[in-house]
Amino acid sequence: MNIASKPETARTPAHSEEHYVVPSVDITETKDEFVLEADMPGVTKNTLEVLLEGSELTIVGRRPAPKTREYLHRESNPAAFRRSFVLDPMIDAGRVTAQIDNGVLCVRLPKADEIKPRRISVTD
Repeated sequence: MNIASKPETARTPAHSEEHYVVPSVDITETKDEFVLEADMPGVTKNTLEVLLEGSELTIVGRRPAPKTREYLHRESNPAAFRRSFVLDPMIDAGRVTAQIDNGVLCVRLPKADEIKPRRISVTD
């Protein structure tokens, strides 16, 4: 695999008491790109950060507290999601895109053109 997950700790740096949930991620590969899908229920575009620094991709999302209601039963709580990945140099960082839909973050990581397979024509 050319995208490696970095080990995550359950906390932010020592000066913070915030705890993070490590989202489940699926990664697939096509001839043109890698596609990373992360489950982040309750996270929206407004509460999401996707950061690419050098070869490190970090996703951070927040599920806010639900509006005040009277619950009969409640299992969904506010949460902060965080996960980091080290990307292979074959990723074209300038063309990475991200989209979130119904709590599933989809990050498209295009392969650099120079590493894509290509057909070489044979001449006489």
